[in-house]
Order: sequence, then structure tokens, then C-alpha cells
Amino acid sequence: MDTLASQLDRMSVPGDLYEKLQGGDVRCHACAHRCLIHAGRRGICQVRYNRAGVLMVPWGYVASLQSDPIEKKPFYHFLPGEDALTFGMLGCDFHCGYCQNWVTSQALQDEASNMAGNYIRAIDAETLIAFGRRMGASIVASSYNEPLITTEWAHHIFTHARAAGMKCVYVSNGFATPETLDYLAPVLDGYKVDLKSMQESVYRQLGGKLQPVLDTIRATHDRGLWVEVVTLIVPELNDSVDELMAAARFIASVSAEIPWHVTAFHGDYRMQDRENTSREMLLRAAEIGQEAGLQHVYAGNLPGHVEGYEQTRCPHCQTTLIGRQGFHVTSYKLLPGGHCPECGQIVAGVWADNSESVKVDQGENFRMRRPRFL
Repeated sequence: MDTLASQLDRMSVPGDLYEKLQGGDVRCHACAHRCLIHAGRRGICQVRYNRAGVLMVPWGYVASLQSDPIEKKPFYHFLPGEDALTFGMLGCDFHCGYCQNWVTSQALQDEASNMAGNYIRAIDAETLIAFGRRMGASIVASSYNEPLITTEWAHHIFTHARAAGMKCVYVSNGFATPETLDYLAPVLDGYKVDLKSMQESVYRQLGGKLQPVLDTIRATHDRGLWVEVVTLIVPELNDSVDELMAAARFIASVSAEIPWHVTAFHGDYRMQDRENTSREMLLRAAEIGQEAGLQHVYAGNLPGHVEGYEQTRCPHCQTTLIGRQGFHVTSYKLLPGGHCPECGQIVAGVWADNSESVKVDQGENFRMRRPRFL
């Protein structure tokens, strides 16, 4: 019988991010679990496994492939208005009960995800990048499942993307190791980190630990990558004033210029037992971020209902520089280099060299520009 595990094992190659130990064991360094994997066994993610003393890792396929606005990741200070060719594989090193991508992320961990095998599509890096260029994408993103556990494949794709003049970003839970960040840094431009909570107990519930995520936020910033942080506000889990203030203060301690996205929860997967995040709760979280000293705080998942927290403003004179509704850029006033046209303040980010080239969605274009499947 051809199982999902055997199907994935055929699409694996020897990895780079591990060390060989005595007796045929290996230690994986892809994520902060640092799994000790005996011969014939799998890591916590289930997709990295030990075959006769060699760590085998996912390679040569996608389970999701789509061209999205970069704002959907979300990145708001990284080439606004551009499209990101976004790919994902199967598996995750966490088991979040509210995961919206659980069908692919929980493959080999939840039998209900076995259908994910139907999504697998063999592809090589050259073909993938050609697809992206054909769709007009200037960015390549690894997302949908946890990219850390498929880092070797992402590195291979990003190498081809950089050669084609494209930027590369990770959309990740941030449960990284210094080895993985060093491995990625030469081919990576941006890193979006999910800061799920400031409570160790919550991270244990989700299958991880808090400190490695905090370390990743600091380490990616120190390595010169463009960093944005997202916190999904889940009622009765991480929505207290004290916790939100702790998260905002930590981010500000790394850099007040790091954008913080507070986004609205809606019930999904195994967590459908509570109310969705209210508009009032989301606005309160955004206000806490500003009170903590963050220059750029955004509220997401409630487009048009968050009192300007979708817009990018100059931190000095408060001029609205980038207008947004949902994933769409509706106006763009930044000058090249990120300068405010009113006061000359430089706004931190990765910006277009030519402001007039930025894709602004209005009228019919606004209604028609949606995520495009390849």
C-alpha cells in the first residue's frame, strides 16, 4: 500500500542541516527542537527522517503554489504592491489547534490530513521560478506549512530566484536555530515571524518554546534581514493587556522600526470553541503596540474596520504614505529610498527604486486582482 509517508519519502534527499552521531543516530538542526533521530525514525515534524545514518529531507515538490500580494504574508514594508510566488510543502514542527492550513501542516500527524497527498506536485526549481516570472512575481516566499523543516529545498529555490533577480522571504513560526539562519542568510531578504504568545505554557500547548522565537526575531534583525512580526489575537489565550504589552515591548527592544501586525482570530481546525477576535479587541492590541513605542502597528483580518491601522504613516509627521484595504495598496506616496515627501523622514523597509512602478489597485483593478493559482 502506497501511504502518504512512503510517497513523501520518495521525494526526499540527504539534508545539510544535521550532524551525524554514534550508532547511526543523527541530530537535526533545522528547527529548535533539535531532534535526536534514531535510524529508521522520524523527527517531530515527521517529514525529516533518518535513513541508515543519513538525514533525509523534503525535496522536489510543492503542495501549494500560488501568486499572492506580498501584503497577504503579511509584509507591509517589503516592496508593497508586488506579487510573491508562494510555495509550501507538507508538515510542521508545531501542532497549533487553530491552524488555518492544517490539512497540509499536520500531514503525517493527523489522519484527517492524509488527503494532503492529493496536493503534491513534483516540480523543479527552474520550472517554479519560470512560473513566477510568467505571473509577474518579483518575490518568492516559502509559506503555508512551516518552512524551517523544508529549508534545504527553500535554499535551492531561493538560489535560483536570486539569480533571476527576485527577492526571497520566509513566513515562519520563528522556531529557528542559528545554523539554519546562517544557512539561509545568503539567499534570504525578509523574515516574517509569528510571535504566538509571551507565555511559555501556551508555547508548550502549541508544541514549541518561547525563547527560540524571541531569539529568532533578534537574530534575523541582527543579520540584516527585513523582519516583520505577527501576533494572532486569540480570545482567552493571548489577549490580556499584560501579555500584549510584553510582546510589543520585546519587539521594540529589538527595534522600534519592526512592524507589528496584530490580526484577528476566527475559529478553525480544533479551536472552534470561542468567539472570533472583536474589532474592539484588535484596536486595543494595536493601541498597546503604539504605547510600547513601536512606530508601525497594523491590524489585520478585518479590512476596512480598523480605523486606519491598515495604512503606513510617517513616524515623524504622521502623513499617510501607503493606503491599503485588505491586501490591496490603494495609494503610494513614498519617495525612492523610503523618504516621506512631506518631512523627508526615512521610513524603514525595503522599497521600490521607482515609486511610479508600484502597483496601486483602484477601480476595476482593485476588484479583479486576487490571488492566482498556477
